[in-house]
Amino acid sequence: MAVPLIQFIDVTKSFGTDPVLKGLNLSIYKDEIIVIIGKSGTGKSVLLKHIIGLVHQDSGQILIKGIPFHQLSVEEKRSFQKELSYMFQGNALFDFMNVYDNIALPLVENSNFPKDQVKEKVFTRIKQLGLNGAEKKFPAQLSGGMRKRVALARALVTDPKIVLFDEPTTGLDPVRKKNVHSMIQEYQEKFEFTAVIVSHDIPEIFNLVQRIAMLDDGIIQFEGSKKDVLDSHSKILNAFIEGEDV
Repeated sequence: MAVPLIQFIDVTKSFGTDPVLKGLNLSIYKDEIIVIIGKSGTGKSVLLKHIIGLVHQDSGQILIKGIPFHQLSVEEKRSFQKELSYMFQGNALFDFMNVYDNIALPLVENSNFPKDQVKEKVFTRIKQLGLNGAEKKFPAQLSGGMRKRVALARALVTDPKIVLFDEPTTGLDPVRKKNVHSMIQEYQEKFEFTAVIVSHDIPEIFNLVQRIAMLDDGIIQFEGSKKDVLDSHSKILNAFIEGEDV
C-alpha cells in the first residue's frame, strides 16, 4: 500500500469548549480526487484548514509523506506549503481587482516571478479556462459560473500539487454545478494534482471522485470508493445520502 501523501492520525481540535474533531483518522493519496461529505458544521472546512496550516490540531499527528509535520525542517514545511492551493467557498475574489489581478495575486504575493512570467502564467490559465476577453472585468460583472472559473484559475496559477476545494459549487444551479465538476475533473487529469473536495452535492459528486469520506461527530465514519458506498450498510452514511436525519 502506498504511503499516504497526507495522513491524519487521532487528530483533535476544539474551539473554546466546543470539540470539532474528536480523534479523526484519514488518509489522502497522491493524484487522487477525494471528497469529504457530512452535515453542515461537522468540521469539514476545519479539516481543510489543518492541511493548509490555517489551523493547528490540539492533539494527534498530521503526516506529510509519512513524516509528522512538526518533524519537517523549515524548508520542507515551506516547500509543502508551496505545493498547496485553496479554492475558497464563495470564491473569495477581490471585488476591487479585475480578473487578471485576481488570478495573478498568488504569484505576486508569494513568488519572485518577473512581470513577464506572471503575465504568461496568468494568460495561460485565462485561455485554458475560457476566460479570454474577461481579464479586465471585475467580479461583479461576471456570471456565477465565470467567477468560479476565475477562482479555479487563481487556484491553479501556481502549478500546485494539491488543491483543496471548499464547497466549489455553492450557489450554482444544477447545470453550472455539473460544469464545475467537469472542470475540476478535466484539470485534475490534465495537471495531475491531488484534489480534496468538501461538498454537499450528493450523489453527483460521487461520479467525479475515487474515494469518499464521511465526517460526522468529529470522526470519519466511513471511507471508501463509490462501490463501497453503494454496498455500505452504515446507517449514518445511508441516512445522509437519502437526506434523512439520524
